[in-house]
Amino acid sequence: MNKLAVLAVASTFVVAACSTNPYTGEEQVSNTGKGAGIGAILGGLTGALVSKNSGRGAAIGAGIGAIVGGGVGVYMDRQEAALRERLQDSGVSVTRAGDDIILNMPSNITFASGQATIKPRFYEVLNSVGLVLEEFDRTIVNVEGHTDSDGTAAYNLDLSDRRADSVANYLSAQRVDPRRLQVTGFGESRPIASNRSGSGKAQNRRVEIRLVPVRA
Repeated sequence: MNKLAVLAVASTFVVAACSTNPYTGEEQVSNTGKGAGIGAILGGLTGALVSKNSGRGAAIGAGIGAIVGGGVGVYMDRQEAALRERLQDSGVSVTRAGDDIILNMPSNITFASGQATIKPRFYEVLNSVGLVLEEFDRTIVNVEGHTDSDGTAAYNLDLSDRRADSVANYLSAQRVDPRRLQVTGFGESRPIASNRSGSGKAQNRRVEIRLVPVRA
């Protein structure tokens, strides 16, 4: 199935899942509809919407706006505040590294063991992330998959890649410009804790989203 066909089928699911909010009168898409439609299709066809060759150069070349000079810090401060507000109590941590923002998504709340299909209950969290990324559109969105050391290195690399793809493709379906998305699977090569303990392995099994400002 090519990209246009994927989008067409996904759109069918979304339309079918639409309903009218009785309080606002606005059309909305149910979480169940999103999970059954967009999640199943994009999760199963990872890589269909997001190029692995995107990034800063591609974003600037495509005309995505850059942040000028001293405005970078303020812009990222505002984006960080918006993410912290929306992701409170979600299980996703928000940290700052210079002007970059890092979202750490532990695999136990995003994926079943050994799987790359996003858990339905996590769609709402990614919807919140997507809203912020759509508003603050002058950043590159690096989606990075990581695993613990259990299993072979080749298996872990493939799993981390597919999980990162699933997250990136879902964000693309939430109107995050795919030209901003850069997807990488690191497998077991970048642990943040010791793989000698169960708690350490749990920390290493994660998807991280690193938001990097596009500078003028």
